[in-house]
Amino acid sequence: MKKRILLTSFDTWLSDQQSNSSDDLLLEVTKVDSLPHNLNFLRLLPVDVQLASSQVIQKITEFQPDYIICCGMAERRTQLSIEVVASCKESVLQTTVDLEQLILGAKAIDISHDCGKFVCEGLYYSVLNYLLQNQLTTRCIFVHVPVLTSENLAVTIADFVLIINRLALS
Repeated sequence: MKKRILLTSFDTWLSDQQSNSSDDLLLEVTKVDSLPHNLNFLRLLPVDVQLASSQVIQKITEFQPDYIICCGMAERRTQLSIEVVASCKESVLQTTVDLEQLILGAKAIDISHDCGKFVCEGLYYSVLNYLLQNQLTTRCIFVHVPVLTSENLAVTIADFVLIINRLALS
């Protein structure tokens, strides 16, 4: 049975941004033919924690994914970063996915403990909290995506597809 995977991305938040690299990456993934999984895309989420969280939670209810990969832009990073934790005030939640195993064999991914204090961490925390509170078996990760360039595009797509395939096989 095919695993159901929900992938999310954000819209831009500054007027001078041409696009959001998280959405650019998901657009590239839609072009990959070798993904035999049941992928569902929720692209261009508003850059607002409450609105984005409610849209993702609604999609979780409708689609009932096995996995969720939330993506956000990280302009200052040079490669994909998978976030371990998200916090809200004193509460800290951690993904249940074994990230070391997940990235085994990847060429340009690091594991991060700094989800940032912007909308990315708010969304990640909200989704992890929703899954925990509702005792769902769905597992979630958050991936920060660098600005995509001609130099990093191929390896970024390859590593992201590796993540998707590895989750689908777990």
